[in-house]
Amino acid sequence: MLTNSRLVHQPHDHGRCINAALSRAEELCTASKARLTPTRKSVLQLLWQSHQPLGAYQLQDQLSVLTGKSIAPPTIYRAIEFLLGLGLIHRIASLNAYIGCPFPGSDHSNLFMICSQCGSAAEVAHNSLNELLQKASDKANFTLQSQALELFGLCPNCSLSAAQNRPLNTESPENSHHD
Repeated sequence: MLTNSRLVHQPHDHGRCINAALSRAEELCTASKARLTPTRKSVLQLLWQSHQPLGAYQLQDQLSVLTGKSIAPPTIYRAIEFLLGLGLIHRIASLNAYIGCPFPGSDHSNLFMICSQCGSAAEVAHNSLNELLQKASDKANFTLQSQALELFGLCPNCSLSAAQNRPLNTESPENSHHD
């Protein structure tokens, strides 16, 4: 099983995430004879500065601040399409947002665990899940071309916080009264 969930939910240096993503992007661009332009590179950096999915307009606003100039929406969408095409980012359809891919260039499940409280998103790839989905597709005579599963819940940090803030139930079941 491949996952970045431990990293996503622990305090860490996002600079290392950004550098690793940029290094992998350069490798993939070189291999496919594509060019990682400054705009494409900046969009990828913005997507890796946290582990929270960002929408195109959020990226546009952040890139405008970063460059100090107005950025047109088509510029952002072209960069997004390029990064999607190389498998460097994923689209989180339910949020209409994008997130960096920790496993570019490898076959994986595209299973996203998205925290409904803090917004962090971790990606998990699991061979048995891939096999299950492929078997279900084969049984239905369906040609599987891509897959993306989005699970919403609480990340470990938010689960712990919620548990700590939950009031203790001091009533015994026989003493509780319902009106």
